[in-house]
Amino acid sequence: MEISGKKQEGKPATGGLKHKGGRPKLAVKREREMKIRLSNTEEFYIKTKAKQAGMQVSTWFRAAAQNAKIIPRLSVEDRGLLHMLTGMANNLNQLAKQANIGNLLLIARKCHELLSEIDTALKYFNRDDRQDT
Repeated sequence: MEISGKKQEGKPATGGLKHKGGRPKLAVKREREMKIRLSNTEEFYIKTKAKQAGMQVSTWFRAAAQNAKIIPRLSVEDRGLLHMLTGMANNLNQLAKQANIGNLLLIARKCHELLSEIDTALKYFNRDDRQDT
């Protein structure tokens, strides 16, 4: 074996690395698989969406899953507030019935208070921190 600039026997001239050819290795290797069941309509819808986006179905699924906004189920406190809101709506209906009978001034004041409470409850349910969890 010669140690000069010539090729040594058994080793390529590129410093020991031999180019094997073929596709380069992917940065992210996807080894896991998920299977889901779809109706014919759902499958058609998904394939249509993927085609419109110019994507493969699997790529479209990954993108859709990463960009999905998940709204959590209502907590015990939220369900209690929703129950209270339902009660307020019933009260508002009763007040409207009394207003039709003739007690308008008293009813107008009670309606204003009740609408304020309902508005507060609705603002709670529509707050931003519930939507991006």
